[in-house]
Amino acid sequence: MFKEFAAMASMLKQAQGMSGKMQEAREKIANLRCEGQAGAGMVTVEVSGQLKVVSCRIDPALLASGDREMLEELICAATNQALEKIREAQLKEMQAVTGGLNIPGLSDALAGMGM
Repeated sequence: MFKEFAAMASMLKQAQGMSGKMQEAREKIANLRCEGQAGAGMVTVEVSGQLKVVSCRIDPALLASGDREMLEELICAATNQALEKIREAQLKEMQAVTGGLNIPGLSDALAGMGM
């Protein structure tokens, strides 16, 4: 009976430690930044770990071309690339916290938390 209590106490202690690590990981993830580029770097979009667009830079030559449709496509492509990179960075950070454990649904959970 005492072994069960000791095991339960050990599990609770591990859970508390994991909770602290998860909070630290959330803070690191919130501070992440990733860039996506399109059109050979003519459009660059930066997103945060909170999946918010932080900046969008457009080469003046592209603006001068007046090709609105191409500009719209390049902005979308750069944004999608930046979002893909940030999701990969988030997953990598969470895997560092979980010790590389393959936790089913981790990617979906991050997306659900806006990460």
